[in-house]
Amino acid sequence: MASRISIEEANDFMGIAFETKGPRHVVTHLDDGHAVVRLETDHTHLRPGGYISGPTQMALVDTAAYFSVMSLVGLEPMAVTSNLNMNFLRPCIGKTVVADARMLKIGVALAVMEVDVRVEGAEKAASHAIVTYALPRKETGA
Repeated sequence: MASRISIEEANDFMGIAFETKGPRHVVTHLDDGHAVVRLETDHTHLRPGGYISGPTQMALVDTAAYFSVMSLVGLEPMAVTSNLNMNFLRPCIGKTVVADARMLKIGVALAVMEVDVRVEGAEKAASHAIVTYALPRKETGA
């Protein structure tokens, strides 16, 4: 099954919903429960030694998880993060970082994703996360 939203719709939504100056997350792939998001870092994302900061990686993970959900349910702004568990595996040093999110399970109320973060071109993940999203309740016509 294909994504319920296009890459263009996802990036347009990001630009409108999360107005930011400077580098921003860019959705590069959307498929059935799968999203890839890319970020070109700048000095605001770095720690001494050129390490991409934990908060930067976590924001990228959350964005990729969000669009993994959207690929299945369509644009749903009220889907929210209910848990994010992050494991930092090795130093994340590089200009461009990519988060790859895959849906593990989606139900009526919750969606659970697995997300790997890599410096673009790297074979091994720099960090790994499990993310749970709470999905808004659907109105019943009763």
